[in-house]
Amino acid sequence: MPDHEQDQGLQEARALLASARKVCVLTGAGVSAESGVPTFRGEEGLWKSFRAEELATPHAFRRDPRTVWEWYDWRRGRIRGCVPNPGHYALARLALGARSVRIVTQNVDGLHEVAAREAAGSRDPSPALPLEVHGSIFRVRCTSCTYRIPHRDRVRTESEAVLPRCPVCGSLLRPDVVWFGEALDSRVLEEAFESARGASVCLVAGTSALVQPAASVPLATLEGGGSVVEVNPADTPLTSMADVALRGPSGEILPRLVEGLLP
Repeated sequence: MPDHEQDQGLQEARALLASARKVCVLTGAGVSAESGVPTFRGEEGLWKSFRAEELATPHAFRRDPRTVWEWYDWRRGRIRGCVPNPGHYALARLALGARSVRIVTQNVDGLHEVAAREAAGSRDPSPALPLEVHGSIFRVRCTSCTYRIPHRDRVRTESEAVLPRCPVCGSLLRPDVVWFGEALDSRVLEEAFESARGASVCLVAGTSALVQPAASVPLATLEGGGSVVEVNPADTPLTSMADVALRGPSGEILPRLVEGLLP
C-alpha cells in the first residue's frame, strides 16, 4: 500500500475510533507472532515426532496426560521468554483510556494481560484485560470440578504421580485452553458477541478471519450497524467488508493508529 493511501487509511480509522461510543477489538495469532510466539502448528509444531493436533485433544490427555503436560510445559517455556510488542501495548493503552474498549483475543499466550498490567502501572488493569475465547496456556482447570486458577510455574512430568492435581477434589489439572474437538465456553463466546454487537467499531488485528466462530465476531458489529477496521499484512475474507483495511504488521500499525486517541 502506498504511503499516502496508508496515511489516509489511518486518518479514516482514527476518525471512526474517535467517534465510537464502544469499540470491540479482535486479535489473532499475527499480533503475537511479532513477539516471537511460535504457532506450534504444521512443521514448526513438531515435538518429539508429535504434531499439535495429536496432543491438544481430550483423548490424548486421557490416554497419556504425562506426555501432554510435558509438551505444554515445553510450550509454556518457549512463550515465557516472549514479551508484549508495541501492538499489545497500544491496545492496552487504548483500553485503559476514557473510551469503552473490549479486547477479545483468539490467542492463549497471555501477552495481552502482561501488557495490560504493565501499561496500567498502579491503576486497575481490568479495562484492558482480554476476553480469551480459546483460553490461556498460563491457567489450569480441574478435569472433574470447577476449580480454575492462574498457573505460570514449571510442571513436573517425570511421572503421572507428580502431575498437577486439584486441591479441591484431587483430580488431574489440565491447561485451561480449548482443545481440538472441544466447544468454546458458551459464556465467554456470548460475551464476545455481545461486545461486538454493541460496538460502533470492531478493530480486527492479526487474524486470518478463517477460524470460526471467532471469525464471525466482526460480522456482529456490521450487523448492528457498526464499522470494521482491519489491520493485517495481507487480505483476508473480511477485507471486502471492512470500512478501512490497513496493511502491515500490527506492531507497527496499531501504535500509529491509536496515536492522538489517548488522553
